[in-house]
Amino acid sequence: MSHPESPVSLADQAAEAVRAINHRTRAPGADWQYPSDAYSLIGTLAHLSRMLPQAITQALVPVTDAHEADRLTVDGGKDPDQAASSAVQTTRVAISRAQCLAEALDQVHSALSPLGYDTSDDEDEQPCGEGMCQCYCVGAWHPCGCDCPHPDDCDCDFCELRDQY
Repeated sequence: MSHPESPVSLADQAAEAVRAINHRTRAPGADWQYPSDAYSLIGTLAHLSRMLPQAITQALVPVTDAHEADRLTVDGGKDPDQAASSAVQTTRVAISRAQCLAEALDQVHSALSPLGYDTSDDEDEQPCGEGMCQCYCVGAWHPCGCDCPHPDDCDCDFCELRDQY
């Protein structure tokens, strides 16, 4: 039977994912160039930050369990009660700040909500393969390519219904 990954390993993976985001968002690319990309990323980061208070709270469980079982030791011969109390107090601060981060990211997400990218000039000036085309199946704009979907090329139910009107 396989065991789930440890909380520390999962947190390492999350940190590596954020590091990768930091590197990937340094310059525009095919999947990172529109205001909607920023909106989506900030929304996901807001979601992640809303989960941090629970993760922080539960991270302290091994400490509180050891303290309650009178099994907590502290380097340097310091008082375990004071050390546990300090850990609880600083955890409360961290939780409060994580909640503030989530609220701030929600505000950024809301501010990004109405923003878009004007492609009106791109449609007229750039032929397929060089600009932006509208994906008729989902209504989203995307960079063109040789396989760019056009209404004549698609036979999905959505496009067939659209063509009837």
